[in-house]
Amino acid sequence: MPRRTRRAASKPRKVRDIVVFWILRDSSCDECGERLGKGRFLRREGDLGLCLPCADLDHLVFLPSGNAELTRRARKHSRISPVVVRFSRARKRYERKGVLVDEGALARAKQECLQDHEARMQARLRAAVRLEDWNEQFIAKFVQHIGNLYPQCPLSTHTLIAEHACVRNSGRIGRTAAAKRFHQEAIELAVQAHVRHVATDYDELLARGMDRTDARGAVRANVDEVLDSWSQETTEGLS
Repeated sequence: MPRRTRRAASKPRKVRDIVVFWILRDSSCDECGERLGKGRFLRREGDLGLCLPCADLDHLVFLPSGNAELTRRARKHSRISPVVVRFSRARKRYERKGVLVDEGALARAKQECLQDHEARMQARLRAAVRLEDWNEQFIAKFVQHIGNLYPQCPLSTHTLIAEHACVRNSGRIGRTAAAKRFHQEAIELAVQAHVRHVATDYDELLARGMDRTDARGAVRANVDEVLDSWSQETTEGLS
């Protein structure tokens, strides 16, 4: 008698979105022959380009991108929600522009968004306050670490360097993982960048076309001189 073997549990297949194209030039439906002008929607089925009625999608309405919560809820309530894409000539790629959803699903999603709008706004406000508090504390600690490394650097300059380096979403040194752990190298790089731009003619050299590496080399001595003067321990109060 053949031995029974347990079937391996198959992973659920990822459902692919139906894609509808927002066309950029005049076309026509390959099934009904209707002329489709620029800005109309076209569904590809194999080698065929179909208008929405021939693709059985004309019962849906277009919901543009821009409101993530409304889109999420509308797609949840809609039995089908094709993604609308348009080709970007500038970026040379298709970009998502919205979805097609049931009209009733869209109406229901709008109603839900209206009902809890105040609660979501309050939640966003609380999150923004928490983030602002965290950033203020982070900048304050950054200022403190600058003072520890450069005790002769003026306090106003500490704050200026920290606020500039730690701007959210700036990509500057103060937003790196190393800076968030207050590694000495990250602090030093932030101070060096400030001195380079404020206390030397580095920017003027760049404006005259000098290579960035050469310009940094040209002002390195000036930068080091300022940093050395800021690094000296104070002798005030010592006999």
